[in-house]
Amino acid sequence: MITDVLKKIGFNEKESSVYIQLVRMGSLSASTLSTKTGINRTTIYDIIEILGKKGLISSIQKNGVTYFKALDPRELVNYIEREKVEHVKELEKQQKIIKDILPALISLENPESTKPKVTFFEGEKGMRQAYEDTLTSSEEILAYANVEEMHKGLPNFFPEYYERRGVKKNIHIKCIAPDNKMSAERHKKDKAENREMILIPKEQYEFSPEINIYDDKVLIASWKEKMAIIIKSKEIADFHKKMYQLSWNLLKKSQSKKNK
Repeated sequence: MITDVLKKIGFNEKESSVYIQLVRMGSLSASTLSTKTGINRTTIYDIIEILGKKGLISSIQKNGVTYFKALDPRELVNYIEREKVEHVKELEKQQKIIKDILPALISLENPESTKPKVTFFEGEKGMRQAYEDTLTSSEEILAYANVEEMHKGLPNFFPEYYERRGVKKNIHIKCIAPDNKMSAERHKKDKAENREMILIPKEQYEFSPEINIYDDKVLIASWKEKMAIIIKSKEIADFHKKMYQLSWNLLKKSQSKKNK
């Protein structure tokens, strides 16, 4: 059980064995560790060096013999924190490298090409990536969305997304959505989340997929199949914008008649 957990945080089998022995027995020499773990002494010293760099063991001298001792097991928490910081630094470094080469990559694209570019995204991670692209929009997003299906498909993602889109990025969104409980709750927060929503009868117009139209792109997301597609085509995007505006205007007129 403990070995399995240690493996999950980056220990290999031999490192786990040595660390557990030191926690259990206290200070031990390399030869004693070799005997108890069945690992040869040369490898023991390699493992000791690795665990030392992780800040999990210390060494002391007694009568000319070096003994190794595990620090308080609570240091594992500090070790994970250090690993997290290093991981974030590495990701930030990689992000900077990508940003530096983006102009060169973009310059490779043929600006005269009219062929639509289609990008496919799969799984929860892929769908998050697809929605990150909508945050690059330079204009209002037009959406058909079932809010309940969205929140089921990417739990814990959308509240932060609404904040980033509506407040931090100041990207307004129009949304046509089936009138269900979750849609009604979000509708109340339209102003705070920089959105205008029209609710339609779910008995007649219930749907699961989502469509976002922005710039020269159309995002189509299937929550049941956990996949998304982004089509980059000015012609296709312009068509969808016109059809959306037609639907929006008709719904607005219908609501005005009901309110009279």
